[in-house]
Amino acid sequence: MGTKTDVHVKVRANGGEHNEGRCSTKARMARAQNRIVAERAAARRAEEAFEQAHICEDCEEAGEPLEGSLGDRGEEAACELLKRRGYIILERNWTCVAGEADIVARDEDGTLVFVEVKTRSSLKHGLPSEAVTPKKRARYERIAGYFLADYDGMECRVRFDVISILALPNGRALVRHYINAFGTGC
Repeated sequence: MGTKTDVHVKVRANGGEHNEGRCSTKARMARAQNRIVAERAAARRAEEAFEQAHICEDCEEAGEPLEGSLGDRGEEAACELLKRRGYIILERNWTCVAGEADIVARDEDGTLVFVEVKTRSSLKHGLPSEAVTPKKRARYERIAGYFLADYDGMECRVRFDVISILALPNGRALVRHYINAFGTGC
């Protein structure tokens, strides 16, 4: 049988003074479990965008846009994901003559990141990331050129990411962030 392990910690008493106390492994595990629950709650925030509206499969099959629904919810979830990872969102739906960039952000290293968000509610037409074709990549590079021509920021590195979101039943989603998606070998 295993032995019980105690850890020596300081405990704050009612009067604000510090008393020496002991914390069992069970108490440490309970605190760790609380941290895990908090982290899961943070991860669900990105999925909450999908719980706000009903996905209309018939509209998608007919090729009609889902006004303010799937695509918008996907972009909202992508922004939440990027913010949690320390990115600063500079622009959303930035448009120019070459097209629209879903998200323009700056990562923790100062790299300017152009993010294409692809959201689907089924695999009938393949994974969302498979919709980013060489033609779409070339368009995104032209969009970046127009953005940088008007950008007042200092010189910086530029990167192109793709966030692929597959909306699942019950408001859940499978989210994949492809960093440097247009890099060599892609």
